[in-house]
Amino acid sequence: MIPSLPSPDERLPRYQQLRDDLVRRIAAGEWAPGEAIHTEVELSTAYGVSTGTLRKAIDLLVAEGVLTRSQGRGTFVRRPRFDSSLFRFFRFKSASGNPVQPTARILQRSVEEPDDSLRAALQLGPDAKVIHLSRQRLVDGRVVLSEEIWVPRDGFEALTMLAPADFGDLLYPLYERLCHQVVATARETLRVARADAQMAQTLGTAPGDPVINVSRVALDYAGKPVECRSTWGAADGFQYEVEIR
Repeated sequence: MIPSLPSPDERLPRYQQLRDDLVRRIAAGEWAPGEAIHTEVELSTAYGVSTGTLRKAIDLLVAEGVLTRSQGRGTFVRRPRFDSSLFRFFRFKSASGNPVQPTARILQRSVEEPDDSLRAALQLGPDAKVIHLSRQRLVDGRVVLSEEIWVPRDGFEALTMLAPADFGDLLYPLYERLCHQVVATARETLRVARADAQMAQTLGTAPGDPVINVSRVALDYAGKPVECRSTWGAADGFQYEVEIR
């Protein structure tokens, strides 16, 4: 039996209240990414609303990219694919000249007090801590990207007990499998800077050479921030690509 809406905001239209409750349930893991939600008839009956009202709520979530419809099969929780999104910006080739995605290496892991800007970005309480990962991405043993990553300790505690060698190359599937935290959307900001001596040494460039920084805040289905990430790469590997329709 589907529960009634928890303390709905009566100022909102009923379909918006339904939308908010459905996304809360998706974020809580009631339906996993790639899994079909209940049918519109089942949901409308359980919520005690018309099918048309329920469909308007579903339409909102489809438009927002939370759900996707499959003709004849049902409505599914969309599974985003963000671990390859950096490679819209950076293109790498192996020594043989073939396109390749870098491997990953965890350099450091620590539990820290976040500074004010990180606390605000992750919407953390005054006593909350973060897990900080320093990571490098490599091609043929050469560092091509340098990353600093922060996640809330609450919800990601399992990462503190994982051997660095077991993190693998893709973090978001690890978050989902080990911590039951799903990244649904992300905001990214790009900027150009000059490499300082340490960054130049890491990326194999000269001090003062241009480097690209991609700052990302990743969010779950309910819009709650679950990760902050800062990625640096040499500008000579940078290529911006966007499709306009």
